[in-house]
Amino acid sequence: MSTAVAHLTALSRVELSLFARSKTNLFNVLVIPVLITMGTTTFMDQYDLAGAGLAMGQVMISTSAGIVLVMALYAPLTGVYVLRREDHLLKRLRTGEVNDTVILASPAVPMVVVAVLQFALIAAAVTVIAGLGAPAAPHLALLGILLGALMTTAVAALTTAVARTAESAQGVSTMGFLFLLLTSGTLVPMGVLPDIFGDVLGYFPLTPAISLVQSGWTGEDAGLGSTLLRVATIVAWTALATWGVRRWFRWEPRD
Repeated sequence: MSTAVAHLTALSRVELSLFARSKTNLFNVLVIPVLITMGTTTFMDQYDLAGAGLAMGQVMISTSAGIVLVMALYAPLTGVYVLRREDHLLKRLRTGEVNDTVILASPAVPMVVVAVLQFALIAAAVTVIAGLGAPAAPHLALLGILLGALMTTAVAALTTAVARTAESAQGVSTMGFLFLLLTSGTLVPMGVLPDIFGDVLGYFPLTPAISLVQSGWTGEDAGLGSTLLRVATIVAWTALATWGVRRWFRWEPRD
């Protein structure tokens, strides 16, 4: 265990250094999600949020969680996995003492940390600007963003199975993040949808994480039963994606 932690720490430090050296990465991961979050306020006004018992500030916090997880974690991490595969780095690492889990976790660790910190900063800013006050159940918001990050990481690794090159990874991840954004309540709040749609979409991959974040601020649906159901849904999707990674993830360039 100590060896694995040492390997993970060393590789994650290298990945963080590579990430910080690229101005494009910094802009795409740190700036674009913030701009998109700000831009979504223009069409959120089109929904009857008050009729659904929602405030704009609360909606923007849960929206920012989805945007950060998808655009600051899922999309760039998918590209990183494919690039490392195309450079034969993943194959070389497997010939040494580093186990597969550490190899796949090391690119994700710095991006997860950045995504969580970015969400925290956006949420704090929105809370102050909108005058929301302290979240009603902050532990649910933290649980949602962390479990969402874990699930998103697994889905990113699985997505690489259908991306032959770094160029094709951009197109594949674009379809993936559109699917995640449109089915999770990130761009269309669940509260404004008919109940039947909300019930069905509640079992989609990212929706439970966004719901947990929203409950963290509103205090609604914060009961033990509701929380356990959403956690179980995220864990199930994570386990399914992990199984897919073990079966289909490619460690070397495709012919």
